[in-house]
Amino acid sequence: MSRHAPEPISIFDRRLMCAALVESFKKLDPRTLWRNPVVFAVEIASVITLISFALALGGVGGESARFTGLVSLWLWLTVIFATFAEALAEGRGKARAASLRKTRTEVTAKRVKRPAFDAPVEIVPATALRKGDCILVEAGELIAGDGEVVAGAALVNEAAVTGESAPVVREAGGDRSAVTGGTTVIANAIVVRITANPGETFLDRMISLIEGAKRRKTPNEIALEVLLVALTTVFLLVCANISPLSAYSVKAAGRGAPISLTVLVALFVCLAPTTIAALLPAIGIAGMDRLFQKNVIALSGRAIEAAGDVNVLLLDKTGTITLGNREAVEFVPVGGHSEQELAEAALLASLTDETPEGRSIVMLAKKRYGLEAVLPADGQAIVFSAETRLSGLDTGGRRYRKGAADSTVAFARSLGASATPATLEEVVDRIARAGATPLVVSRDAEIFGVVNLKDIIKGGIQERFQQLRQMGIRTVMITGDNPLTAAAIAAEAQVDDFLAKAKPEDKLRLIKENQEQGFMVAMTGDGTNDAPALAQADVAVAMNTGTQPAREAANIIDLDSNPTKLLDIVEVGKQILMTRGNLTTFSIANDVAKYFAIIPAMLLSIYPPLAVLNVMQLATPRSAILSAVIFNALIIPLLVPLALKGTKFRPLPAEKLLIHNLLIYGVGGMLAPFAGIKVVDLLVRLFV
Repeated sequence: MSRHAPEPISIFDRRLMCAALVESFKKLDPRTLWRNPVVFAVEIASVITLISFALALGGVGGESARFTGLVSLWLWLTVIFATFAEALAEGRGKARAASLRKTRTEVTAKRVKRPAFDAPVEIVPATALRKGDCILVEAGELIAGDGEVVAGAALVNEAAVTGESAPVVREAGGDRSAVTGGTTVIANAIVVRITANPGETFLDRMISLIEGAKRRKTPNEIALEVLLVALTTVFLLVCANISPLSAYSVKAAGRGAPISLTVLVALFVCLAPTTIAALLPAIGIAGMDRLFQKNVIALSGRAIEAAGDVNVLLLDKTGTITLGNREAVEFVPVGGHSEQELAEAALLASLTDETPEGRSIVMLAKKRYGLEAVLPADGQAIVFSAETRLSGLDTGGRRYRKGAADSTVAFARSLGASATPATLEEVVDRIARAGATPLVVSRDAEIFGVVNLKDIIKGGIQERFQQLRQMGIRTVMITGDNPLTAAAIAAEAQVDDFLAKAKPEDKLRLIKENQEQGFMVAMTGDGTNDAPALAQADVAVAMNTGTQPAREAANIIDLDSNPTKLLDIVEVGKQILMTRGNLTTFSIANDVAKYFAIIPAMLLSIYPPLAVLNVMQLATPRSAILSAVIFNALIIPLLVPLALKGTKFRPLPAEKLLIHNLLIYGVGGMLAPFAGIKVVDLLVRLFV
């Protein structure tokens, strides 16, 4: 069955909005707010106007109490709207974390003294388990903690973590040995070695990450924040110098009145980059939330942003590009035999073969030729061994075998075969050149033909690679296969390049070489041999079905174990970068309109010719200033949906993308305030 993604949580959910509103007031605490310097400066400005309002009520100051009170009110609303945006983003994460907590169940575990099924069992609570302990988990029991299968194989239902209802195989000694606490064994039994202490499990980490408690600022976010602080400092100095300048101008011109403290504070708040500063924390938190909606857990915000700049992607072949198990797709008869005869012989040779390849041969024979998989009463299984490289069945005095070409031919000759079919070598070579595995089938001394075992490419992967290519990302398949097989699979999957016979050190070297050339490298993998390369990559995506070392080396975990999910990760990373850039452009463009609203109104009494700059025809100096302050506050909640949803990624060349965004967020950000401030002015003139 298909994976069921976490249900999207609407930002307009009533309970979420109410909780965020309460939290936004808590965030007014200066000990918390100082981490956002721009918004913290606005809070200080709000306090100053509140004090000015109190003084105006007592008749102190040059501004009316009504005007000062309204400015103070809207400055406080500006701060609350800013903290509300962050609280809303965090609230969505906490709601998802709460849903994960519901999956936790207090369980007991069967602790064993050694990793064996016959070891003595001790019943202990799951909280008593420590890293390195081994537990026995039988059918119908919950796995008590994160770990690796060290003995046995079982079907595991991971719906509690991934939402996938179809069970998956977890077995010892392979790349699918990792298990997650809280999942359920539904068939067979396994011995699991615990790899995490209580409170340090994968589920615990997911909950804390989703809640945003351990979220760190990314380099781009820090750089943008430094820019915002620098701009704020500049505007602060400008406003500080306007007061003595206006006093001197009044004295020199002999008319007008010095600019009041309330107006100066309003000017500072409107010119400072409050919009982007208010929305900046929400953008990063929302990015992690959007990834979780796609069943991807980002262990750091840095990884998501790095994904937005990725231009080289390395993918492990087995289990990543291919399904991981070879499947029988064709019966090719030789020596005058028919496909029916070959299918019957291959079926009998595979009846006792419990490997995925053996089961696929049986399924193909049943499906294509309607054969019945009935084990003869006198059947004697021949188990595959490294020495013979053959498996099969002895029944009714006949010996059915399948295996590598040279091994099967040698077996046939040992039974008296004088020659092999003329076309056998050609068929074997053709299948091998196509990147598949030829499996020769014989009955006694007679060779019937070849079974084509093929690595199955995951559905839709070619289209996903094409999308990555359009984003400017080069895909490289890495595999331990020989170059011939690797080339065939790479061509079918439509990757841009491949590395064959790759050892762990080869993968690591390839990543370093690309990084030295200035590329941002991402890698997906699921095996222990992928761990060194995952640790070196800028963006390391581990499959949830992979081994514990692979998951520990990664900075992103894909719960669906779908390697092409990197496309979604890249899109979210680019969305975060573009959203910040677009909102910054919009915020700066907003300032242009505010200049025309506040500057002429502020200095009109001193320099009457500045009236020509009142292009919006605002009613009075006070209504102009108050209108700008109100618009500056209201634009924040209006942009919250965009900050949480993110800018839609468009796979366009950089120059076209820049022009597109300048037209929408630059020109649009400049025109929107003119209309908005004018509308607000029509309303506020009734109160000022």
